[in-house]
Amino acid sequence: MTSDGNSSPLYKRVLLKLSGEALRDEDGAISPKIIKRLVDEVGEVVSLGVQVAIVPGAGNFCRGAELSKIGLNRITGDHMGMVATILNALALRDVFENHGIACRVLSPIPLNGMVGTFDRRKAIYHLEQGRVVIIPGGTGNPLVTTDSAASLRSIEIEADALLKATQVDGVYSADPEKDPNATKYSKLTYKEALDKELAVMDLTAFCQCRDHSMEMRIFNIEKPGVIANVVSSYDEGTVVKA
Repeated sequence: MTSDGNSSPLYKRVLLKLSGEALRDEDGAISPKIIKRLVDEVGEVVSLGVQVAIVPGAGNFCRGAELSKIGLNRITGDHMGMVATILNALALRDVFENHGIACRVLSPIPLNGMVGTFDRRKAIYHLEQGRVVIIPGGTGNPLVTTDSAASLRSIEIEADALLKATQVDGVYSADPEKDPNATKYSKLTYKEALDKELAVMDLTAFCQCRDHSMEMRIFNIEKPGVIANVVSSYDEGTVVKA
């Protein structure tokens, strides 16, 4: 049974976009406590029969755009960021496996002996075998956000939804930290989000999801049990559909 009492989840296959910041606390780049909680929650979703792929960010280690402000070449900074996503993927993989959850890391950046090479058919195969598939390395290209990598991979693996984990519990009419009158949207169409100029995610990624009718869910990853709630009910976060 799912957390809201239904016998089956909403989705068969999802891609979870996980920011690097979601993996850290104030004490370090990677928080063991947070990673364990996330692995437990993803494991719960997998036990429901949902196939899960993860695209990690690297904001807990570095950001190319920020590094460029101090004189580092933007391309170099983005290359560093792509490598940093692989560090997060390796940490997640080992914790998944230590908890008895089969996992594969597939990256567009070749690192023989460390991770596998991304191929959409290989990724789909592992998902169908019940394994969590982590896809770090962005798209393998600089000047492209991990949001865009998530939208691309979700389309490639034929996911039913892209789950975008954030630090807020959905999409609001304004920044809720700055505007106490900001209202939360439970449902939006892609057109409504564009017309209202709502900051859902990177515009390129957003339009790619719109063009391929990829359902998107935006939710607060810091809320305990939220991932299972998202795959079980439309009551959690904000849903964006065509």
